[in-house]
Amino acid sequence: MLSLSNLAVEKEIKNSFSIHFFEDKEHTELSTYRLTYNRIVLIDSGIGEVIIDGETFTISSSTLFLIAKGQLISFKPNSKFTGYELSFGDCFWERTPSSANNCKAVLFNNASANQTIPLEKEDCRELNSIFKFLSFEFNKQEYINQLDAMAAYLKIIMIKIANVNHSLSKGFDSYENQVYAQFLQLISKNYKTSREVVDYANILGISARKLTDLSKRCSDRGAKELINGQIIAEAKRSLQFTSNPIKEIAFQLNFASPDQFSHFFKKNTQVSPNDYRALFLNIGV
Repeated sequence: MLSLSNLAVEKEIKNSFSIHFFEDKEHTELSTYRLTYNRIVLIDSGIGEVIIDGETFTISSSTLFLIAKGQLISFKPNSKFTGYELSFGDCFWERTPSSANNCKAVLFNNASANQTIPLEKEDCRELNSIFKFLSFEFNKQEYINQLDAMAAYLKIIMIKIANVNHSLSKGFDSYENQVYAQFLQLISKNYKTSREVVDYANILGISARKLTDLSKRCSDRGAKELINGQIIAEAKRSLQFTSNPIKEIAFQLNFASPDQFSHFFKKNTQVSPNDYRALFLNIGV
C-alpha cells in the first residue's frame, strides 16, 4: 500500500538530466516521493526492497529498474545498493535521435509492464561501461554540444535496454513476439474504449486465454493487468497534472460513472482518486 506520509517531490535538475554513481547507498527510513523525471536505476549489487506505485520489488544484483515520471517510489529501511541512477526529462529526450523514440515508448509508456528487468552478467557489464562513460561526460566541465553528446549515450543505453527486454521472451517463436508487441500497441491506442481482454484478442485473431498466456510468458503479467496498468497510468497523470474534476476524468476514460472509476482506481492502487490527488495538492503541486 502506498505510504501517504513523508511524501516529497523530486527536485528540479539542471538541463533535465543527471547521472550519479552510488556505492552502498543506504536508505535508513521509509519516505515516498513522486518522480518528476524518468529514471533508470542500474543495480550492480544490493539488498532490500523498493516500493513503486504500491508494488514491492526485491533489490538484487544485476537488475534494472525503470520508473516513469509521476510514479511514486520509496525504499524500505535498511535497503542499499551499489550502482547508477540516471534521470532524464522529456525536453532532454528530445535531443536524442528520433530513431530511438520507439525504445522509449516501449519501455516507459506503460512502465508497470517493464518496472524491473533482470540482467545477464554480460549485459550488466556492458551497461555499466556505457553508464560509466556517460557519467564521465556528465561530470566534465561544460562545453559546446555536451548535452548532445550525453543524449547520444542515452540513446545507446535505451536501445541496449530495449534489446535486453525483448530477449527476455527468447524461447518463444517470432510470431508470438510479434503478437505481444501488437497487443501493447493496441493497448496504448484503445485503452480508453476497450478494457476487456477479449476485445484485443478478437482484433489479434486469437483466443482471450491464448493472449493471457502469451502476456504472462512475455512480461510475467496477465493481459488484463497490462490493460488496467495503462488505464491507471493515464488516470494518475490526469489527477496529478490537471485540475479536471474526478467526474470528467472518469468520463474521459470511458467509465459509466465516477463511482465506477473510483472503485476501479482504489482496487488497483489502494487509495481513492481524491486521496491520490490530495497527496500532490498538500505539497503545492
